[in-house]
Amino acid sequence: MILCANPLAQNTSYLDEIQKAVSSVIHSNRYILGPEVEALESEFASYIGTKFSIGVANGTDALEIALRALGIGPGAEVITVSHTAVATVAAIEAVGADPVLVDVDPKYFTLDPTQLESVYSPKTKAVIAVHLYGQSADLDSIQRFCKEKGIFLIEDTSQAHGAKWNGKRLGSIGDIGCYSCYPTKNLGAIGDGGLITTSDPSLAAKMKMLREYGWKDRYISEFAGRNSRLDELQAAILRVKLRHLNTDNGKRKTIASIYDGELSKLNLKTPVKHNVAEHVYHLYVIQLESREKMISHLKEANIFPGVHYPMPIHLQPAYIGKIKTSTSMKVTENLSKTVLSLPMYPELPLDDVKKVVTSVRSFFN
Repeated sequence: MILCANPLAQNTSYLDEIQKAVSSVIHSNRYILGPEVEALESEFASYIGTKFSIGVANGTDALEIALRALGIGPGAEVITVSHTAVATVAAIEAVGADPVLVDVDPKYFTLDPTQLESVYSPKTKAVIAVHLYGQSADLDSIQRFCKEKGIFLIEDTSQAHGAKWNGKRLGSIGDIGCYSCYPTKNLGAIGDGGLITTSDPSLAAKMKMLREYGWKDRYISEFAGRNSRLDELQAAILRVKLRHLNTDNGKRKTIASIYDGELSKLNLKTPVKHNVAEHVYHLYVIQLESREKMISHLKEANIFPGVHYPMPIHLQPAYIGKIKTSTSMKVTENLSKTVLSLPMYPELPLDDVKKVVTSVRSFFN
């Protein structure tokens, strides 16, 4: 069986290091927001290139806490995309703000900067740029727009740990970077986890307080916060995996290169790489009109691809007719019918990569 993602394979590959890290935590008698979290925060900030990093319970909380730290709440609007995980919109709603969704560009599938002006209003307080599938959104254009309007830029980097834009790590360019460390991510925990990055000391201090009831001094809430603490076990495991992140991303690129070379001449679209972005291939996403037939074909060969995402947020039951969007969402709506994620993870054996290629190619014969 060849899976789209396989976190067990990664956990097995680093099993000795992970077991030592877990054992150390078990015997430390510190289990929440202790030295492992502090070390991870320091190491991750250094890796990304920011002054601060904050560990939280998950990626959705990372976005919510970022918005709260920026003072964004009821009456505010936040622009983002419909072609993303619903978590991006859920975080906006969690702070009482209104999500405004725009289309993505047809080449890279990330936020289309040309649509920002059409949905901007005096209520607009931030843009959440989602770096999709392992590649950056057009941060130059988006950041320029945000600066012109005097609004905040939040990077949703949950699918792009370690990726770069113009030589800078994603999560170090906007006001705040937010990351999910869900097990299938490029930097994944064994459970839920999240990280936030910023170089603003006042924002960092506020976000640390927001994740724990607004406490500066224990048991004394300076303002209303919440419970979104990263535990020591997950932090210890993430520290192990962070040491290997560049190598693992390199393995993803190798697999992507094979896919590119073998599939580019078929009747499908392979991913396009931006010339100033470093793609880390959280997902390897192709496009084809006969997607459902291809899925059935691959499953017959014991290959299980994924679909990211099968329904745009603005068309989902919870949001249809209730959420503001740009005039045209044609690219997003077309992608939901044509995208297909092929198996992609660092430990995927090259023999299995070849099996995927052979099966995809045979579909067109």
